[in-house]
Amino acid sequence: MKITVVVPTYRRSKDLARCLDALKLQIRPVDELWIIVRDTDEETRTFLQDFDVESLPLQIATVTAVGVVAAMNIGLESASGDIIAFTDDDAAPHSDWLERIEAYFLSDPNVAGVGGRDWVYHGTELEDGAEPIVGKLQWFGRLIGNHHIGIGQEREVDVLKGVNMSFRRTSIQNLRFDQRMRGTGAQVHFEVMFCLQLKQLGWKLIYDSQIGVDHFRGDRFDEDQRDKFNQIAMLNAVHNETLALLEYLPTFRRFAFLGWAIAIGTRDARGLLQWLRFLPKEGNLSSQKLWASWRGRWEGWQTWRNS
Repeated sequence: MKITVVVPTYRRSKDLARCLDALKLQIRPVDELWIIVRDTDEETRTFLQDFDVESLPLQIATVTAVGVVAAMNIGLESASGDIIAFTDDDAAPHSDWLERIEAYFLSDPNVAGVGGRDWVYHGTELEDGAEPIVGKLQWFGRLIGNHHIGIGQEREVDVLKGVNMSFRRTSIQNLRFDQRMRGTGAQVHFEVMFCLQLKQLGWKLIYDSQIGVDHFRGDRFDEDQRDKFNQIAMLNAVHNETLALLEYLPTFRRFAFLGWAIAIGTRDARGLLQWLRFLPKEGNLSSQKLWASWRGRWEGWQTWRNS
């Protein structure tokens, strides 16, 4: 099988150098490598001109639109491999990354997607944690991630994570990452709809914690600054998740999801119960997060309905 690796990047040349060095060390070599660069990103273009690619079959594609979705779609359209593997410019795939990915696609023709754990580093410190439930959508619409702290045997999941995911070309030839996703950079939850579409079509998605990348969480140059609250970033993330779930869930579960989201919610997309839970500690900040979450739910509903 021919494997294409796609890496979207924006103004993180030091991170990208580490990623490319890791791809050079793959036990199962990369057959095709596409780096997707923004048209305004001269820093990255200069870096790539001087970088010693050695044996990497590196090619560059340009994207003019902001946001990761446009870059990912350029990658899909450029790739010619039987397997298309995605990682981030601030990640370094383990040396057996492609070897393990390929083995799953060879062993089962019903597998559309394969992904694994991203070992998250905060500076030099590795984030601790161990969760057996990864990438699952509960019946009422609560989405459980945990890809970065997943443990246990390989298993079928509902959703893979963008920093460490790969797909069989024949399963995704008519799919693209949804351009209704909001955000000017990360576009959080962009992969949710893509994965759920594959599940809806009857394909398998596999998560194996042994398929690893080290994830160093590089700087972002948009409204989403990861651990810092930004009302627009939270609204966009909740909008994107809501739109993806409304597209996927049948009618009864759709209404169960909206009721749960408004009344309960999660730490990152709050409903009334989560607002009350964090109110003593966060005060007015908890109220701001509730408002951003509710508005994100409403605007996600509006986008879905108007589509």
